[in-house]
Amino acid sequence: MNERVVIIPTYNEKENIEKIIRYVFGLRPRFDILIIEDSSPDGTGAIVRGLQQEFPALHMIERKGKLGLGTAYITGFKWALEHGYDYIFEMDADFSHNPDDLVRLYDACRNGEGDMAIGSRYVTGVNVVNWPMGRVLMSYFASKYVRLITGMRIHDATAGFVCYTRRVLEAINLDRIRFKGYAFQIEMKFTAWTLGFKLKEVPIIFTDRTLGTSKMSGGIFNEAFWGVITMKLRSLGKKKRKQP
Repeated sequence: MNERVVIIPTYNEKENIEKIIRYVFGLRPRFDILIIEDSSPDGTGAIVRGLQQEFPALHMIERKGKLGLGTAYITGFKWALEHGYDYIFEMDADFSHNPDDLVRLYDACRNGEGDMAIGSRYVTGVNVVNWPMGRVLMSYFASKYVRLITGMRIHDATAGFVCYTRRVLEAINLDRIRFKGYAFQIEMKFTAWTLGFKLKEVPIIFTDRTLGTSKMSGGIFNEAFWGVITMKLRSLGKKKRKQP
């Protein structure tokens, strides 16, 4: 059985979904794919179902409505653990994450550099293409804010391009992850860090989507701002664990 699976949440990604699936299946080593499809009205799910006839390693969970990024990934994590995968990836459907970098994230975990590898936009400066300056600054200083409040030495805490080793996801109580939007990415990293796992940042270049519509909103940033404070307060008094 393959040990690697890439989880891709989708909502209205008909312009991108076939291209990203074909690209990932063209990589070596081989990656399986799990699509978490939130009943896209544009027919994304139908495209994936059609491609499943061609690609046996393409899996899909269809959910009833747009239920949030965090719950999509939690659903995917549980499925991946149940099906025995050792390396579980998060990736966007819109090519803002370069699929070639999946191999680099995998190598970082496989070689023991980290228990969790993060595709980082900011570890070597600001590596973002096609974002308005206001959004770049908001994202960059959001990560600085997370470092200040939590104490994590991570440059890109909001990154959504990640490789988890199986033991990280097994150690996290996924049912207690609270956030659904932007703050979900921070909470997963913070939880892994407080459990004593090693987080490795791998530099990437993030390129904003050219097809489809962004799902970012002001409410997502508000959740992240207040969520970081809430997470830190909840963690006070808890001793940071050391992994063997």
